[in-house]
Amino acid sequence: MKILIKNVILGKRKVDILIEGEKISKIGKNLNLRADEKIDGKGEKAVIPGLINCHTHSAMILFRGLAEDLPLKDWLEKEIWPRESKLTEDDVYWGTKLAILEMIKSGTTTFNEMYWFEEAQIEAVKEMGIRANIGLVMLDFLPTGSKEKVEKLYLKFSHLATQPLGHLVTFSIAPHAIYTVSKENLIWAKNFAKRHKLLIHMHLSETEKEVKDCLKKYKMRPVEFLEKIGFLNKNCVFAHCVWLENKEIEILEKRGCSLVYNPTSNMKLASGVFPWKKIKGRKINVCLGTDGPASNNSLNLFSEMKIGAILQKIENKNPTVISAKEIFQMATKNGAKALRINAGEIKVGRLADLVLIDLNKIEMFPEYDLISNLVYSDAKNCVSDVICNGKILMREGKIEEEEKILKIANCRLQNANWKK
Repeated sequence: MKILIKNVILGKRKVDILIEGEKISKIGKNLNLRADEKIDGKGEKAVIPGLINCHTHSAMILFRGLAEDLPLKDWLEKEIWPRESKLTEDDVYWGTKLAILEMIKSGTTTFNEMYWFEEAQIEAVKEMGIRANIGLVMLDFLPTGSKEKVEKLYLKFSHLATQPLGHLVTFSIAPHAIYTVSKENLIWAKNFAKRHKLLIHMHLSETEKEVKDCLKKYKMRPVEFLEKIGFLNKNCVFAHCVWLENKEIEILEKRGCSLVYNPTSNMKLASGVFPWKKIKGRKINVCLGTDGPASNNSLNLFSEMKIGAILQKIENKNPTVISAKEIFQMATKNGAKALRINAGEIKVGRLADLVLIDLNKIEMFPEYDLISNLVYSDAKNCVSDVICNGKILMREGKIEEEEKILKIANCRLQNANWKK
């Protein structure tokens, strides 16, 4: 399959881009080449890398608007976990498809997932054509979160890495957190991930209570505890990381871990503010994530970029503490580095994960600086076309089966017993 994109703005240049298979093969001017499909930007569309959402619980879109305005502990234990216990595999399948629909519409081509019924998620990803790292969840107090289940699932689906679908679906071990997974099981997860060359995706230091409980139980802070058990490595992707001290940041830098900034969720649950000022300038890869659409109410990474940048400016009382370019990089290049995918930049040889932005939309006027407009104007409504792995997922704002997905998801919501 060859796709030729004509007359699009890349940076400050007007270029043509040829996609062959799943990769970008040529970038230049006036490429008159044969292709199976052509998209003409007419000089009125810009091209950017597909956005990468590095921390999601996508099927929680089914809970959007439920259990609002609560602290994290009460939100989880009294509202979310009881409802999740009633979810079926079919619920998660349609919830994931609904979430993917929202992500594609807002320019996301890759997401880093952590949720139940992983088989249903894999099926939804295959059908929608988006790229996903599926976390095999570990949680001590549920059989569905056992190490036996994780091992069984991985062995069942590890063959995907040797098939064309392996370009879209990868796996990580996803122990929920240090307060829901035992020391013994964390060590098992670390060893299993090392043995199979997998990422580890985990919540870390999200709340002050998590830190206090860790100090009480282990006489050390969460990062220090993970360091002591030999858990930390370059394959670790840690979400939230709000309550970090300088010593912990130094350990994370030394071990090459990636951190995921989740500004909206952290604000809504009043968990705290990611310590960007302490981390900036260090050799730590910082990515961006929405968290689940129940604690964020959105999977829109453009909105997350805006909120994330503005939050850091007011928190540090310094408008220069973070730039639009820095936070845009978190949502693209840095996310690709964390998830170990050859994407996040528009270059020959990179994966063809591309988003076209309609420059005629009011949010893009005036055109002084594209990245500034994308970040601070919230460019979700400017996304016109989305390509992932060399396949067109959205064309001029339209996605195949969008109406069907919305209709079936709505029908399931009408009859859901977990709403009570």
